[in-house]
Amino acid sequence: MFIDSHCHLDFYEKEELPEILNRAEKTNVKYMLNACASKNSFDKILKIIADYKNVFGAIGIHPHEAEDMGSPISEDELLLYINKSKKIIAIGETGLDYSRENINKDIQMENLYNHIVVAQKTDLPLIIHNRDSNEDMINILTEGMKKSPFKCIIHCFTADEYMAKKMLDLDFFISASGITTFKNSIPLQEVFKNVVPLQKMLIETDSPYLAPVPYRGSQNEPSFVVEVAKKLSLLKNISTEDIGNITSNNFKTLFDLDI
Repeated sequence: MFIDSHCHLDFYEKEELPEILNRAEKTNVKYMLNACASKNSFDKILKIIADYKNVFGAIGIHPHEAEDMGSPISEDELLLYINKSKKIIAIGETGLDYSRENINKDIQMENLYNHIVVAQKTDLPLIIHNRDSNEDMINILTEGMKKSPFKCIIHCFTADEYMAKKMLDLDFFISASGITTFKNSIPLQEVFKNVVPLQKMLIETDSPYLAPVPYRGSQNEPSFVVEVAKKLSLLKNISTEDIGNITSNNFKTLFDLDI
């Protein structure tokens, strides 16, 4: 069994979803977590998780979305939507992203702080987006853990060995995406091979983006998470089936799910 721990089903046309989920089922991808990036997705995600038994949801605001809104989302608004469904099992994605010009770090950081507080209040895992912001991310997450521990996933991990070790020191999970299959991702592959232990590893597509080899250039979808598992099986020298089972059990443990 495989679980896509991070996808954006709300980004597809609703008419596409039945066939996309059917292809996932045919490749033994049994469950998916629909992560959230914007307020526009809140109601869409609630509808999707109501319609499809094997899809869970998260609620949160991407750092660039917070900037574009001109202000961070409040704790109260996050809690309002989290409490609308028992199938909302995570908070995010949120985090820091310094990849574009003229960013507003203050808004990004306040937005992240609010999500951390909600994670601490609800005991739901926090899904972190981190790009070009390692130092600030390490400091904020470390300080948050000192105040009150929370569960966390570093999604679509692309950073270096130092960042991976810092996140593992906080007992966080680290998720591999299709980027690990890219030919030019040798340093990242080495991190997953030598640094990230199997018991702290998840797999994801981040679909409809970042399609793995051999589907690069195509629209990504949850069924392709098997290709991520295949790459990790080579790096860890165990079977693809074992990668699927281990990461699925990690997912169930992290989210306290009996599935």
